[in-house]
Amino acid sequence: MAVKELLRRFITQLAFVLFSAALGFGQQAPQNRASGGNSGVSAPVQTSSVSAPIGNTATNGQAPQGNQAFAVPAYLTPIHGLQGVLAESLEGNTIAAQSVEDKFNPASSIKLATALAALQTFGPDHRFLTSIWAAGPIDRATGTLAGDLVITGRDPSFHYEHAVMLARELNQLGIRAITGNLIVAPGFTMNFDWSARHSGEQFRDTIDVARRSADATRAWLDERVLLGDKESLSSVPSVVITGEVLIGAAPPAAQALLTHKSSKLVDILKVLLCYSNNFMAERIGESIGGPQSVRTLLAQKIGINLDEFQIVSTSGLGVNRVTPRAMMTILRGLRSELKNHNLSLSDILPVAGIDPGTLEDRYTQPPTRGSVIAKTGTLTRTDGGASSLVGQMQTKSGRIVLFVILNQHGNALRFRQNQDEIVTSIQNALGGPAPFAYQPVNLAMRLASSDYEAAKARGEYEPRNQQ
Repeated sequence: MAVKELLRRFITQLAFVLFSAALGFGQQAPQNRASGGNSGVSAPVQTSSVSAPIGNTATNGQAPQGNQAFAVPAYLTPIHGLQGVLAESLEGNTIAAQSVEDKFNPASSIKLATALAALQTFGPDHRFLTSIWAAGPIDRATGTLAGDLVITGRDPSFHYEHAVMLARELNQLGIRAITGNLIVAPGFTMNFDWSARHSGEQFRDTIDVARRSADATRAWLDERVLLGDKESLSSVPSVVITGEVLIGAAPPAAQALLTHKSSKLVDILKVLLCYSNNFMAERIGESIGGPQSVRTLLAQKIGINLDEFQIVSTSGLGVNRVTPRAMMTILRGLRSELKNHNLSLSDILPVAGIDPGTLEDRYTQPPTRGSVIAKTGTLTRTDGGASSLVGQMQTKSGRIVLFVILNQHGNALRFRQNQDEIVTSIQNALGGPAPFAYQPVNLAMRLASSDYEAAKARGEYEPRNQQ
């Protein structure tokens, strides 16, 4: 191959422009289109130190004319695959840009769009309701409901500990035995299981202490200890159902017994995004109206360009498409929506090296620990392997940098390592990393690591670096 052709390909596939200046800096790096774009053809993308102009730039990454070149060293690892990068200051100045108009599979980073749409639709204090009904008379002398027990609700976070709490509340109403069936509404789910029947069976087993699993007991005790609820720990809630589990609606004559309220939406989103729980994201997406409703809502609320944002799932599974520029619009919209409620990204996203979940084992060493707040994304087979990291970083210079890094057609682990290199390079160019002011929260719902393998088989959790 001619030297001229080799040089052309190298320049075309140059991965990214990184530079540092007092007011903001950057220019648009070459696109991936010359190496096949996102047509499904895998091509190597080279990254290296570059020269870049000083000065403010537009948010699309285009450098203003007339600036003089200024060489900024940056250690950027070579990467095999396709890559899009956009990093900006809070004011909108471009710090780094590459392929900002190309479409990538964002994987689980699409959950940021789902979270934004949910907050805009319901508000951060929204709670999902689960109701218990009685279809028959209650003999409180014997603690028996002579009829069916009915459960309804669409809480995406309904888990073991919530079922045990309902058993406790039924006991407080004088009910310890059900002679009829357990009737489960079609929309009811438990423990991130799509099957209403299986969810009903888990509910029946969990409220009955003789059937209750060790995992259910542990989840109940852990939550009560976390909440400081010593009164509940002094009792052993139990309700025995002798009938079958049936799917159906509450009979017309059924009377409401009690209603369980979920945690606030903002707290559910924190669990969902820390662990990248696909089930919860899909259920919340359903409550909004599905992927296209999310897309339409974001177009109306934050003016996202629909040509740059195609969504087929609210969890990130499958073939979604977004440009780095559109993802930056979503990230900024999410920050703005949270700020309207006196909240910040750390209230719903994992803080790297501190919070449990997908960023637990990234940026763990001082001073990087706590300096990145972001959403990860991983698909090991779709689009030849896709990975993403979207969020914000903080530097010792006091600057907060918003960033979007999207990769596909390559190895997920190598993509993550490269993402970390990019973030570290930007932080070092601005004086080094600095942790955000963040008080770690104890999540009311901790998804036990013992559940990991079963959950992974159902596609609920994103794998960590070592897996």
